Amino acid sequence: MNEFILPAACVAGQRLESSEARTPIFAAASGARIGWQQSASPSQVGQAVAAARAALPGWRDAPPAVRGAVLRRVVAGVEARHDELVQWQMRINGKPRAEAELDVADVAACFAYYAGLCELGEAFAVERVDVGDGGGSGVIAERFHAAVGVAALVVPWNFPMVTTAWKLAPALAAGCTVVLKPSELTSPAEHALFDLLAEAGLPAGVANLVNGDARVGAALVAHAGIDKISFTGSTAVGTKIMQQAALDMRRVTLELGGKSALIIREDADVELAVSLAVAGAFANAGQMCSATSRILVHDALYRRFMSEFEIAVRGLVVGAPEPGPGQAPSQMGPLVSRAHLDRVQSLLLQGLDGGARIAFTGRLAPHAGDGFYMAPVVVAEPPADNLLWREEIFGPMACVRSFRDDDEALAQANATAYGLVATVVTESAQATARYQAELRAGLVWVNTPQLIFPQVCWGGLGASGIGRELGLQGLRAYQELRHAVRRAP
Repeated sequence: MNEFILPAACVAGQRLESSEARTPIFAAASGARIGWQQSASPSQVGQAVAAARAALPGWRDAPPAVRGAVLRRVVAGVEARHDELVQWQMRINGKPRAEAELDVADVAACFAYYAGLCELGEAFAVERVDVGDGGGSGVIAERFHAAVGVAALVVPWNFPMVTTAWKLAPALAAGCTVVLKPSELTSPAEHALFDLLAEAGLPAGVANLVNGDARVGAALVAHAGIDKISFTGSTAVGTKIMQQAALDMRRVTLELGGKSALIIREDADVELAVSLAVAGAFANAGQMCSATSRILVHDALYRRFMSEFEIAVRGLVVGAPEPGPGQAPSQMGPLVSRAHLDRVQSLLLQGLDGGARIAFTGRLAPHAGDGFYMAPVVVAEPPADNLLWREEIFGPMACVRSFRDDDEALAQANATAYGLVATVVTESAQATARYQAELRAGLVWVNTPQLIFPQVCWGGLGASGIGRELGLQGLRAYQELRHAVRRAP
């Protein structure tokens, strides 16, 4: 297959070329270079923002039903090009087919949800406010939500198109116009999605895209024409963005890191606990902010759990997204890049030097090939101050520690700067209520895999970020709450 070359930017429906240095794009499963990406210049970033500002009045003032009709056509486009979009996930990230299929389904569901909100219209209605005077003041008070303006959307590489959909669909539904900066590692997926936006009839300039590395992202979020910044990525970068936004009080949504806990109580179904542990730590090769890589197991179940967990981890098929004839389907793919693989392996070595010990590891399948693969690793009873227990590794590595009672489990689970998600395995309704109330997490799953619905908000506490995505609050993140008080007629 011939190598492709992505343009520096897509602005108001036009592809913009650039003389800036271009960067290679690799297939994670093979390590082979498959294409190139041009980088946007500062002036092209400015062009993208200017196009979004020019398109804002028309899109903002369009009836919600009109915006919803465009989003509904995007859903149809995603469904029509399902196989093509799945292939992009597999080709660039090396995701096994099952994971890639889930990603594309998530994109369609997200656009469908916000299309539905637009079609229903209630979320955009002007509401009367009771000011408690029985009408004696002769005034009418109302509240309404208005589009915040031009939004900069900066998305990561671990879930191409998915994270974009989580931001783009509610932003467009709210009446915002946008400039998207995808990861330079996985931008072909976002370009494929932008093709669908154009086919769906999205007016020129409403959604624009700029390619490049962190320098392009920094130029975008610092641009004076941006009203709202939505960023998904590391806590370190999110902190810098928040500082930048504070200079002129621009709105931010930051979905950042995590170091989440899976708590397995004494009454847990061990078979279920093992399946949730495998999925929570090793789905997407552990490259998830929601990875439950801190596994807490009650003393009474510890030995049995570790024995069954080892069997499951050693049985994971880690290999190419689509194995050849007669080969078992892959359950875990590669990491996204050579640099990221080196980083994860370096952190593992640092943790081992700091006193952690490996309990067992998985293995690579014969068909893994020369890509950026790493076998899953399980560490037993690391010290509480060990970086493997404390820091987000973002790779296929899990730590397991024991606990004696719920007080200790909660204390260990909450002893982190992060607060994104948590999972609990228990048969006790009383314990469920306590963990839901006391776990320091934006979302708690009980006896379920990491199910994510567009109707349920996503976001965390502390170092995991600020604001919420998905759900009605995901729409509100791109709107300003406003009020009006006027004399009654």
